[in-house]
Amino acid sequence: MKKLALLAFGMAALLGQVCAADTILFEENFNALPVGALPKGFLALAGEFSVVVEGEAHYLELPGSPLDTFGVLFGPASAEPCTMEGRFFGTKTGRKFPTFGLSLRGAGGYRLQVSPGKGQLEIYKGDEPLLGVAFAWQSGSWTQLKLSFRRQGAGWIIEGSAWTEGGTAPTEPQIRWEVATDIAAGRAAIWGSPYSGTPVRFDDLRWIAQ
Repeated sequence: MKKLALLAFGMAALLGQVCAADTILFEENFNALPVGALPKGFLALAGEFSVVVEGEAHYLELPGSPLDTFGVLFGPASAEPCTMEGRFFGTKTGRKFPTFGLSLRGAGGYRLQVSPGKGQLEIYKGDEPLLGVAFAWQSGSWTQLKLSFRRQGAGWIIEGSAWTEGGTAPTEPQIRWEVATDIAAGRAAIWGSPYSGTPVRFDDLRWIAQ
């Protein structure tokens, strides 16, 4: 029993060290923010983003027009291995679909994007698509996105996952891209393209350095 107790204590201590090593670079669920203009700490690259309320829930919302791609920067300029997560909501109109995603390392950095019109989860560099895998998006449901950067030698491995809220999160990344060289530091961003003519919503942003 004593050995088991010592083992459990050791595992707990190790877990505590791992958790302590993680640093929250940015976290926002919008619940404490007033309705209206883009909150302090966010920088709109384009688009009329604002905080809205539905029932008791607060979200950041991009209106359904104009039809273009819009983004918001937030958090510090970081070059650390990290993971960024968030929730995204959109709806289709006939055969018109929104797109949405999150990125790291600045406005021209690497973006994980859900592209329902293509039926894909994609990785972009700036506005250039690099890789896509099949993804079944559900209109009118929240979608969880997770984007990770980890070191590999002198370069980086970029991995992403997406799943419908209430479903089972993937145990392994669904998409992966390797960069052989270093990547400059930069802020995080969220992106939306309301091509369906309906709003895109963002919530529960969490960015952790590891």
